[in-house]
Amino acid sequence: MDKHYQRLGSVKIASLATRQQYKTDAYGNFGFPSPVTQDTLSFSYDGYDTLSVVVKADEYARITLTALPSSVIFTKDNFSLIIRNRDMPVAERSIREETYNHFDEFNFLRTAQSPGIAFSANINRASYSNIRRLINEMESLLPPHAVRIEEMLNYFNFNYTEPQKDSMFHCASYISNCPWNKNNELLFVNISARRINMSKIPPNNLVFLIDVSGSMDMPNKLPLLKSGFLKMVKNLRALDTISIVTFGDKVSLLCEGIPGNEKEKIAAMIEKLGADGPTPGESAIKLAFNVAWRRFIKGGNNRIILAADGDFNVGISTEKDLVSLIEYEKQKGIYLTCLGVGSGNYKDSKLAVLAQKGNGNFAYIDNEQEAERVLVTDLTKTLFTVADNVYVSMNFNPAAVKAYRLLGYENDNRFVKDSVIQLKGGEIGSGHSLMAIFEMVPNTDSTAVNNWAADLQVHYRIPMRVKQYTTGYSCPNSVSTLKEADISLKKAISVAMFGMKLKDAEDAKVMSWRSLQKFSAGCFDKEKFLEKEFLQLISKAKKMYTHRRRYSSDE
Repeated sequence: MDKHYQRLGSVKIASLATRQQYKTDAYGNFGFPSPVTQDTLSFSYDGYDTLSVVVKADEYARITLTALPSSVIFTKDNFSLIIRNRDMPVAERSIREETYNHFDEFNFLRTAQSPGIAFSANINRASYSNIRRLINEMESLLPPHAVRIEEMLNYFNFNYTEPQKDSMFHCASYISNCPWNKNNELLFVNISARRINMSKIPPNNLVFLIDVSGSMDMPNKLPLLKSGFLKMVKNLRALDTISIVTFGDKVSLLCEGIPGNEKEKIAAMIEKLGADGPTPGESAIKLAFNVAWRRFIKGGNNRIILAADGDFNVGISTEKDLVSLIEYEKQKGIYLTCLGVGSGNYKDSKLAVLAQKGNGNFAYIDNEQEAERVLVTDLTKTLFTVADNVYVSMNFNPAAVKAYRLLGYENDNRFVKDSVIQLKGGEIGSGHSLMAIFEMVPNTDSTAVNNWAADLQVHYRIPMRVKQYTTGYSCPNSVSTLKEADISLKKAISVAMFGMKLKDAEDAKVMSWRSLQKFSAGCFDKEKFLEKEFLQLISKAKKMYTHRRRYSSDE
């Protein structure tokens, strides 16, 4: 159990005496035969510190695991830093054996006390495609922490606007009334990143780090990845180089520095991949970074693409240890993209941490179309970084805004400290459009100047450079009705509302599934595949949630 007396299912137990591995049942109970009367047992669970305890056969043992620190809000001089700190998250109780990081909802901040906040910007989109998979294969409510509204909005790349030639970003904002609270307003912040000139794309030094362990021997795992990588290989150039590291029964370097125009040679190696054995993640990650460093291209795109279900079970396996390894290795200037696949034992919690700490991005592949989207159609957004260490700071006008909250960026408001730390920014790819939504309580009592709602600044670095740049923008306090809002904003509202309903959020209870369906049908185009699919997901989720077949970790 944890310190809140919540029972933890599927905790891994290692016996020193027998060298055997065991697990607790769904209720946290455990018991197994042993040749000794006293044994040292090691207990490990995603998101918790590993604990070793001496246990006697004739005594009942109560084991309490300590959760690793979750997200924190730090304040100093009335300026709040919102840290999406995935270093050491608290893992949610698993569905089957899938695990997701636990983050509490970000609540309203009063502008008078905290007029400023900052949040990390990235292009992670894994949550949406994973939600799609869960809705299509489940008949119960989704695990709430699998639903990350920030990543759902990222998936659609809403309202992209090309920045001016001398700018890295184009910034825009809009304010409308709030559909779930008529007294509040929604502030949309839209930030579009510059596109790379396709004729000047730098050479790629790519290392495919592919999980071929026994757990990957399923149609929605290794075969899906092979299909995606094969399509990607077709678009390689002679100046690109490919290395392939696999980990399963053993860690293998299949090839190193193969030119991209030798497509048949690379494709043949991918075709031969088969699944078998355990998952030695630690040694495989180390080898991949060593290979990427040996083949390092100055001024190029040096990146490892880790494709796995995240279930590392040999060597380092906890988030804490993996974070330490990745943070050490990333100092070489190599990016890490994580591609998650599979179900049942999918470890979203581990892959999310690795991508965030590896200066990279995170996507989940649930079908052939998504594999092609990530590795072919949206390749420039996935692989080519135009800015890193990107974070957005907002300073709200107390004359216009009484209180506010940022939707989709969950944080733990219990940890408030008078401290200043450096915010870890994210990575933004070529041509990506980020949409952030704030719910605001307007200040109707103020007589001061309120013609602006907030000042926005985007802080970023050019990859492989030290200097930090800043782009500024002032958000006008001009409110439009939802009816008048641009179609892309209505779509963003629909996605956010859908996420809130899936999380069973308190605010979502004022909206019916029928009203969400009607609102979404009015702005999404049924003739476009992704938009039609979104409407279908709402329809399926409506049936699941209306029947209230509650999600249970014991299923």
